[in-house]
Amino acid sequence: MNTAPHTVVPLCGTVVEEQTEIDLDELCAVCRVERTQIVQLVEEGVIDPLPAAGSAAEPPPWRFSGESATRARRALRLQRELDLDPAAAALVLDLLDEIAMLRRALHGRADPRAF
Repeated sequence: MNTAPHTVVPLCGTVVEEQTEIDLDELCAVCRVERTQIVQLVEEGVIDPLPAAGSAAEPPPWRFSGESATRARRALRLQRELDLDPAAAALVLDLLDEIAMLRRALHGRADPRAF
């Protein structure tokens, strides 16, 4: 019987809802990465900044949705854990999204063979 006292470790985190808008620096903080990594994800089409009005002389700063933050974290985890480059992570995420969509469509049908 283990009688050693349990160590309580506090959890730290940031809750980002889908409706939340965050800027580039906040996204970097949520993902715990440098700006260059987020810029790479944007360049590869993994995430897209929200549309904003701005002039050609001075484009507006990037803003991202909570959904983009979730997608960025998934992509960064894929890169880190599977040693993928940003383009490969983008492909994997697209395929995972496709699988999820197909599963939702399949479960929405009375007869799965009709798919």
